[in-house]
Amino acid sequence: MHGQPQQGPQPLPGVDAIVAVGSGKGGVGKTTLAVNLALALAKLGHKTGLLDADVYGPNVPLMLGTNAQPRVVGENRIEPLTVHGLKTISVGLLNPGDKPLIWRGPMLHSIIRQFLGQVEWGVLDYLIVDLPPGTGDVALSLIQTVPLTASIVVSTPSDVSLQDARKAIEMFRQMKVDIAGIVENMSYFVCPHCNHEIDVFSRGGAERMARQFGVDFLGSIQLDPEIRRGGDEGKPAILEGENSPHAKSLFEFARKVADRVQQIRASSGEGVIQIQ
Repeated sequence: MHGQPQQGPQPLPGVDAIVAVGSGKGGVGKTTLAVNLALALAKLGHKTGLLDADVYGPNVPLMLGTNAQPRVVGENRIEPLTVHGLKTISVGLLNPGDKPLIWRGPMLHSIIRQFLGQVEWGVLDYLIVDLPPGTGDVALSLIQTVPLTASIVVSTPSDVSLQDARKAIEMFRQMKVDIAGIVENMSYFVCPHCNHEIDVFSRGGAERMARQFGVDFLGSIQLDPEIRRGGDEGKPAILEGENSPHAKSLFEFARKVADRVQQIRASSGEGVIQIQ
């Protein structure tokens, strides 16, 4: 009927690819990788946005080193912040400090729709979405609101993390979302004294799981105190550039993601995003 809202996911005008970053459990560095992935894509010449949909732990503002308030423009439109060439929005910018927001299902759906539909994202090659850990309401709301181009599953090599990552893979498959691949975070530790690689969490589990599920393996990110410090201080490791030993594996990860997203877009008949 005339005047009724359209049913089903609706594309975001001007946004070429929407990529969700998820994990089966918390504590695997999902937000750290989402932030560094988005910044790396921006550094590689892509117009990139980062939507912090982790409403339970909105850490993106801390990791980007900002607590500025987004401006409201026009008729209830929100202007995202631009940090290090990256457009971003987060619940943490709207509700700064330590006071928690208690979210119920309808509220979650509402905030996700608002962050997608009422934010002035403009023209983007990539919109990276940092999901909460697990397989709950936020992922469902996102998938119901916009057509996702692809998803990325973050895991550590530990058996506990891998067990939960399998659930994330199955969730995306059940919801008919293409999986760009799995990335193994905190994969190994390089001793600063002897440069010997130590497999803290039994390295290689995520790559074996990727083969088992028939999805791409997007790389191994080392357990690096500098990556952690960069996130805590609001200076992500990616900002050090491609020649930094702390950022090298993160840039490699970002390039693999870009390649996979282009493959997925090409196989679905969409145009590919040019690397500048």
